[in-house]
Amino acid sequence: MLTVLLMYGALGAFVGILAGLLGVGGGLVIVPILVMAFEFQKLPAEITMHLALGTSLASIIFTSISSFMAHHKRGAVDWQTVRRIVVGIMTGTFLGSCVAAVMSTDMLKVFFVFFLFFVAYQFLTNKKPKASRELPGIFGMFVSGNIIGVISSLVGIGGGAVTVPFMIWCNVAVHRAIGTSAAIGLPIAIAGTVGYVFNGWGNSVVPHYSVGYVYLPALVGIAAISVITAPLGVKLAHSLPVDKLKKIFALLLIVVGIKMIFSIF
Repeated sequence: MLTVLLMYGALGAFVGILAGLLGVGGGLVIVPILVMAFEFQKLPAEITMHLALGTSLASIIFTSISSFMAHHKRGAVDWQTVRRIVVGIMTGTFLGSCVAAVMSTDMLKVFFVFFLFFVAYQFLTNKKPKASRELPGIFGMFVSGNIIGVISSLVGIGGGAVTVPFMIWCNVAVHRAIGTSAAIGLPIAIAGTVGYVFNGWGNSVVPHYSVGYVYLPALVGIAAISVITAPLGVKLAHSLPVDKLKKIFALLLIVVGIKMIFSIF
């Protein structure tokens, strides 16, 4: 068990830095690596993606707290936007977990791979949506929150890969969009965790040391270290050439996506 916790702790260190550096919440890395780790541990194949998604969202609870507090200290969180979108975020994320519960592992992998390629395309081309409007009103934010929440739940992320482009499109400055996205990641993670625990509760194939679709050894290992390294990622975001790093990260996502495709067949 110690070896397993150390393995997940190393993953947590990497994920924490990514959460602060790129504003992607870390889930894009957590999910595929967890799938590989679960397959290595020979956990039930039919629920590896469900476990990976649930555990990823649970770990983001801790990562997002550390990350958004660091961004808040730099004045980069728009709390009014967070308050306006939070209801839609939580309902959409919980709904997404219910949809995921009735999908097979292979179906979830296919959806995840398409999302990986979408994010990789954004990072490689540095294609940002044209800033052409302001953030929508209360109803528009509720609908936007639901869409972001459903997608985040289905791919096990804190929403940064969707929330940041959405806010940039609405004329929010990049650093403020990343900081606000980090804060929005907390309600996404909480609602998603509740959803995956609820939908996995009582499933006879769930392994030991799990609460619903949340695998506790992985959660402890990732959370314990990621909260330490997330502020480092925030600091690096203000001093490193993030655009170049995103291109390298995009290539990594493509490789991970291709590997997941092969695992389906």
